Amino acid sequence: MNLVERLESLLPFRPHTRSRWDWLSPLACAGLALIGVFFIYSAQLPVHGRNWITQLVWLAMGGAIYLGVSLIDYRFWLSVAHWFYGLALVPLLLVLVPGVGSERFGAQRWLEIGPFTYQPSETAKVAVLIMAASLLVRERIGTVRDSLGVLGKLALAVGLPLILILLQPDLKSAIVLPPMVFAMLFVSKLSARFFAGALAAFLVIVALVSWDTWRYASFMEAHGYSYLRDRGKFEAQTWVPLHDYQRNRIISFVAPDKIDPMGIGWNQRQSLISVGSGGLTGKGWTQGTQAQLGYLPRSVAHNDFIFSVIAEEKGLLGSFTVLSLFGLVLFNGIRIAGLARDRLGTLIAVGVTVLFTVHVFVNIAMTIGLVPITGIPLPFISYGGSFVLSCCLLQGLVQSVYRFRKDFA
Repeated sequence: MNLVERLESLLPFRPHTRSRWDWLSPLACAGLALIGVFFIYSAQLPVHGRNWITQLVWLAMGGAIYLGVSLIDYRFWLSVAHWFYGLALVPLLLVLVPGVGSERFGAQRWLEIGPFTYQPSETAKVAVLIMAASLLVRERIGTVRDSLGVLGKLALAVGLPLILILLQPDLKSAIVLPPMVFAMLFVSKLSARFFAGALAAFLVIVALVSWDTWRYASFMEAHGYSYLRDRGKFEAQTWVPLHDYQRNRIISFVAPDKIDPMGIGWNQRQSLISVGSGGLTGKGWTQGTQAQLGYLPRSVAHNDFIFSVIAEEKGLLGSFTVLSLFGLVLFNGIRIAGLARDRLGTLIAVGVTVLFTVHVFVNIAMTIGLVPITGIPLPFISYGGSFVLSCCLLQGLVQSVYRFRKDFA
């Protein structure tokens, strides 16, 4: 063993492996990031916004994180999973402390660190992924009865950050965790009875939320309350842990004219107009009237509704290009999961890919009116520092699985 090999055996960073780099995902992600910068610039052009420059800074930092994580043997995370998970919980707790967490739009989701703003829920996603993979690798999985122990530990590991995220409240970050964990359980070959029970529980939750929303609408109309001015009055009348603004979003999706089409339903209406008016080739970069004239609110055009800006300015062809790049990233994630030669590598690649799939599907479905508005951003394209960094870290984990898979040969 030479000196380099000895050093590599002591450090998690190992630039020399028996496998070459996978270039498909990083090139596709770079293409998405470049598109994001151009259309963040376009969305903020009328107000001379400079978030596109900040996005470039975040992407540069994210690229460094991606490279660093890619050079770390993914099995290293198995040894520090509990420590990483515990550290990720600390900012989730701090953000809820009055005077420590930064409150915006009625939610306390951010920590101010000098000139930067950090969203702890993004780190929590990575921590839950690594912790879930660690538990599933270490424990025996089989029938539901045989797996009760690990399922209990997994429920606690996922449930604790989930509750803390919901307390902020941050529903958009919370809803992406269950699909990721269920996908990891599925590839662990857990009994089909568990998934049948989970589906039944999901349907019960949907029915409960629907019933609660119907009660909310009946309550507001019976008392002559305004859905906007009198938000919060119904929350004392129900035990369902939803806020009235969340109930308003559901109602505005089901019946847009019922609440306030010029308020709650405005964003989605303007998004539909943006997407529909783009045609085949679009109106041209920086020429989209919805974002340029402010019909698509400038507070969301460069982040949650960035796909609407792309669809209007580059049309169906531009939208298809974005979807194709995401398709490459997601397909490659599944391919790498299949190439992995241990369960940990498979679980990491599958978890990351499903997490990205939920983000892409829900965000785009939200912009075209297929699901209620949740505020889920579009990976690598939407503006946001914490989200960009977490996306780069997660893709770095998948690259690590690809690079170090042959160490099992």
